[in-house]
Amino acid sequence: MTTGLHTGRIYNVLLYKSDHVAQKSGRKSGTKSRKVEKRVDNTSYLTGKRRGAVLKEEVWYIGSAVVKYNLAYINPRTCGVDNGRVLGYDNSHDCDHRHFMGEVEEVEFPGYEALVDRFQKEVEDLWRAEDEQQR
Repeated sequence: MTTGLHTGRIYNVLLYKSDHVAQKSGRKSGTKSRKVEKRVDNTSYLTGKRRGAVLKEEVWYIGSAVVKYNLAYINPRTCGVDNGRVLGYDNSHDCDHRHFMGEVEEVEFPGYEALVDRFQKEVEDLWRAEDEQQR
């Protein structure tokens, strides 16, 4: 699904693949203005075999441009550091970077849609590996 604004896109793709999801969603209207607006603020609490894990997506815009973002897969049962953040991407601290199991590395920003695609693939790979480990 591709739209002019990428509001909540990650949840349309990832959450149908999860066992059970209880979702809390808050979206602000997408008006054209020059001020920074947080238009995506989604937190999904996973249940079933991923009980206790969380998917988060936050996106801020100026007009139609993404100026700030935060994508995170948090699972304290898998990662004991970085507040349980197994995988995440954000652009706080004036640079685009990737969090993985407590390690942080600077990354190129290929655009928000491409970054969401990368995040989605990595989360699916992590879930596949978790599922194989439990067999």
